[in-house]
Amino acid sequence: MAMVILDTCIDCGKCEPECPNDAITQGDGIYLINADLCTECVGHADEPTCAQLCPVDGTIVTDPAHTESREALQAKFEAIHAGA
Repeated sequence: MAMVILDTCIDCGKCEPECPNDAITQGDGIYLINADLCTECVGHADEPTCAQLCPVDGTIVTDPAHTESREALQAKFEAIHAGA
């Protein structure tokens, strides 16, 4: 799965610089997560960093529209960071 930011986002910007995959970008009044780059921090941390940092509980949640196994998320993380 990937994470998704709900419309309760207060546009504080705490999540964007902490994403290890650069999956978070600023949208129009709300931050957005690119599901192709989001690994839920698998390969980087035990829990999604963005959700831990968000000051509004329940604003960053798993996205049921982008379901992936832990193994697939790990492989995606490794592919994103290959050669880095």
